[in-house]
Amino acid sequence: MSIRRRSSVQEDDRQVLHHDEDKLAEMGYKQELNRSWSMMHNFGVSFSIISVVTGITTLFSFGLTVGGPGVMTVGWIIVTFMTTFVGLSMAEIVSAIPTSGGPYFWAATLAPTSQAPFWSWMTGWFNLLGQVAVTTGITFGCANLISTLGTINGNYEPSAGKTLGIYAALLVSHGVVNTFGVNILRYLNNTSIILHSLGVSAIAIAVLAKAPHHQSAKFVFTKFNDATGDPGSTWGERASPAYVAVCGILLSQYTITGFDASAHLSEETKKAEWSAPIGVLMSIVVSGVFGFFYLLALLFSIQDFDRTVNSDYGQPVLQIFVDIFGVDGAIVLMTLIIICVWHCGLFSMTSNSRMMFGFSRDRGLPRIFHRVDKRFKSPINTIWLAAFLAFLLAIPSVGSSVAFAAATSIATIGLYVSYGLPILIGLIYPNLFQKGPFNLGMASRPIALISVVWIGFISIVFCLPTANPVTSQTLNYTAVAVGIILFFALGSWLVWARKWFTGPIRQVEGHAVVLGQDDPVEIAETKM
Repeated sequence: MSIRRRSSVQEDDRQVLHHDEDKLAEMGYKQELNRSWSMMHNFGVSFSIISVVTGITTLFSFGLTVGGPGVMTVGWIIVTFMTTFVGLSMAEIVSAIPTSGGPYFWAATLAPTSQAPFWSWMTGWFNLLGQVAVTTGITFGCANLISTLGTINGNYEPSAGKTLGIYAALLVSHGVVNTFGVNILRYLNNTSIILHSLGVSAIAIAVLAKAPHHQSAKFVFTKFNDATGDPGSTWGERASPAYVAVCGILLSQYTITGFDASAHLSEETKKAEWSAPIGVLMSIVVSGVFGFFYLLALLFSIQDFDRTVNSDYGQPVLQIFVDIFGVDGAIVLMTLIIICVWHCGLFSMTSNSRMMFGFSRDRGLPRIFHRVDKRFKSPINTIWLAAFLAFLLAIPSVGSSVAFAAATSIATIGLYVSYGLPILIGLIYPNLFQKGPFNLGMASRPIALISVVWIGFISIVFCLPTANPVTSQTLNYTAVAVGIILFFALGSWLVWARKWFTGPIRQVEGHAVVLGQDDPVEIAETKM
């Protein structure tokens, strides 16, 4: 009976793989990557990249000074609610178009034929910018945490150069694991899910239980703090408290981003038409719940607000841990958080490399980056391209006190613009949108409209300065970086790309070409 049951399961798996590969062939592509991920694995990658412990911990100081606890908590609720609309729109699209290219492929598919190459090109470059910047934000944040932790019980003195060196070492570690450990990524993914759910919950519960006293609900949900400049010259006084509040939601919006990873991993996911959209939505909702719990635990457990904001460690979360658990306990908890952030950076590079792989396959990047290693079944060239570009984006940190916040803004804007363009195109040309199994029905267009308006709003807000006075040290260079990509994408399109970039390129025609074999590993080998 067990043999018969095992045979039936294997046959079901074969049928699922054939269906997925046929769907990929329908979109014009061969099955080159190893399709062995389940829906839970797909969800896990996006959940790991969102990584509430990463975004909240690394931007906690920003949140306390740009708006304070009230903006952090209320902003989290608002951002989670609005991001769910974006996730619904994206889930509907990825269900219809499950490919590793993600947003740039969606834009080409949803646009009229004459406009498809242009929108694909623009979306691809914004998505690439966002992918690189989010890898930078996550891993540079991890380097900052390691550098800060090194100052406890030691003579280590952090500097911008030393932090950049730690950052480079972390990028190399992520590159090596993605290159040679592709078969263990699924197991690391399982570990990451446990760390980001049970681990974060354990930290939050321990903090609440051990704290000598707790702040009031009024403090947590209504306290406003504006430390964007010296007294008398803050942005709240120069502009308005509302200005500070809208800028302060960066903590929440940056944290809940990167869920397009479920789309970029769709060519490696079974039942991708259902698994990928569910992965997108689950990652947003689950992250929203866990993140709110973690955020509340930290804010309720602040022992001394001024000491926390102006911590000698330069890291308010570490100060909270020291106040509650002492130095040794704080080291243990921060080490656990650093491990979580490391996993987050690892899977961010995984998603980043898959996007670049797809973009190169369609000639958006040089074709040298469209190569899958025969032995490890991983796109090695794009993995190391992702690491190199992420390192370049962090170099301004050596001479800027707000470089990390700028990197998070760039990541947020780059990714959300690339999410918004396909949604906008689908909204404008609904008749060209052939829905997949995940279908919003009559709610599709209203939800898409809400998504586009929200993305437009945050894209403007996160370019605004958050430190006063604005100097070379405090300039928010988000607008500069986004402007460079916009100028490059438009300029290159007008000068030469429009002459040869046609959008997604079909590798195969119809269904029959793709699969003459049952084993996806053998299929990948025969295509090399």
